[in-house]
This record gives sequence, C-alpha cells and structure tokens, in this order.
Amino acid sequence: MSIYRASPLSLDRIRTYPLVKRKSKVTVREFARAPKRGASIAQFMDSLPRILAAEDFRAVIAAIRRARARRKPILWGLGGHVIKVGLAPILIDLIRRGYVSGIALNGAALVHDFEIALVGNTSEDVGAVLGRGQFGMAEETGLYLNEVAVGAARSHIGLGEAAGKLLTNKRLRAKHLDKSVLAAAYRARVPVTVHLAIGTDIPHMHRAADGAALGASTHHDFRLFCALVKHMHPGGVYLNWGSAVILPEVFLKAVSVARNLGTPLRSITTANFDFFQHYRPQQNVVKRPTRSAGSRGFAITGHHELLLPLLAAAL
Repeated sequence: MSIYRASPLSLDRIRTYPLVKRKSKVTVREFARAPKRGASIAQFMDSLPRILAAEDFRAVIAAIRRARARRKPILWGLGGHVIKVGLAPILIDLIRRGYVSGIALNGAALVHDFEIALVGNTSEDVGAVLGRGQFGMAEETGLYLNEVAVGAARSHIGLGEAAGKLLTNKRLRAKHLDKSVLAAAYRARVPVTVHLAIGTDIPHMHRAADGAALGASTHHDFRLFCALVKHMHPGGVYLNWGSAVILPEVFLKAVSVARNLGTPLRSITTANFDFFQHYRPQQNVVKRPTRSAGSRGFAITGHHELLLPLLAAAL
C-alpha cells in the first residue's frame, strides 16, 4: 500500500475523437518518392519530401529564380571555408549564368581565393607550423594583399575590386585564374566587397601591413555593400555561406543603413547555409532583417561541399 495521500487519477472518463478528424502536420501527400534510376536533378528535387528543410530548400531556390527573372540582386556572403573546399568552379559558373549580383567576402575568403589563383593551393597546417613561428608567414600572400590594400586606398576603390584587378594583371602571372572567384567576378564586373577585422587574417602580420590602407579599402567596401543591400528592395536575396560572425554582422549593419536612408527593404529573402547554425547568422541574417512584410528567412544546415553544388544544379 502506498504511503502517499494522493491516488493516481482514473482515465476511464477521458474523451477521445476519431483520428481522421484530427488536424495533422504531416500527411502522405508530402512524403518523399524514391528517385528513379537516371533521374534528372529537377526530378530528384521533386522527389524530396514536402517537409521542413527540403521545402525550405525549394523556397530558397524559387526566391533566387524570381530575383534573377526580375533582375533583383542576388548577393552572396562567403566565408573562407567555402573557397578552400574547392567550390570556386561552381561559384564561377553561377556568375556566368547570372545568379550572382554581388559577393561579400571575409578576410579568410580573400586569402584563400588569392592563394589559389596565384599558385593553385591554400590552407596551411596551422598546428604543424605554429610552434616554429611560421604560421601565416608566406611571403607572397602578405606582400601582394597588402599592396592591394595600399593600391585600393590610393585609387579610391575597394579591396575586392583591387584584388581582382591585380590578379587579372598579366604581370602577376597568376597560374590558376580559372579557379578564382575574385578574377571571375572582376572580369564579369560583379562587385566583390571584402570585410576585414584587423588582426584576424595572415596579411595583417606582414611587414608590409598598412592599417590605414586596410581600413580605408575595407570601409569603402562596406559602403559599397550597403548600396548593394539597398537595391535588394523589393525581391532581392542574400545568401550567407559559412561566415559565423563577420558577414552576418556586416549584413545587419548594411540593412540598418539602407533603412535609415529611407529604403524599407521589404519582400526580401535571406538564407544561412552552414554545417552548424550559429547565433549571429540566425539572428542577423535569418530573423531580424526579415521581420518586414513579405520577407522570409531560412536556415539550411549541411556541408558546403554538398549543399552548394546541389543548389547550383537545382538552379
């Protein structure tokens, strides 16, 4: 016999209703279909379930297509990892097909793309060289990217434009321009903006580093990015790939600048693509900027080397 004063309730008088009358969030109409052998990408996309991330992925693709059809900006924010996992050829093809109106890079993405264009390799083994004081000390990377900043400041252009200009100069003899997003964007006249945090990238350790030039050229790019974001109204798209801190913060400030200057930025679509959903992209890309009427934000989780080719193929 129990020592407790309370006794379990009897469930005999519980009221129920028929299952068929219940409103459910999932039905068989939304289920996936097994893809057929030899199915096209379009057929594969159509075979995905009409549920959660698969439906969100379709919505992002639809928004990109609408923006392209209506000649609205499709802006891409790229972290360094996106470049160093070998996705430049995919991005270059998207530029060629008119799915890229502007590109925002953090400092790491600038470094990786520049090194790939110059010599065909990037991404050093930090742990192996840090103890010897050699991390980040590649001569060409530090020298050329700081020369880019100085030249940009003198010419009153941004860091992204200046980097593309130098890479495509035949005197530099860059060996792998066909794998460079910077070079492809420069040749296509697609604006590239680079957003630095001084001290976070290896060129800032080089003897040629000029803080004033770095600051002037990256601030120029911030103002240029604000102009690109401003033109997103209405119907533009911003896609953040692999930047957890810098670019989400920059995008939020650009949104604030545009709205402060009188552009409401309504009916925009944003999406964050990453293998882990961090706080800042969730807030500064997906949620806060899309609270205006007609806007939507999405978070798509997965590896860049899988998701970006799939998105490009679906487009």
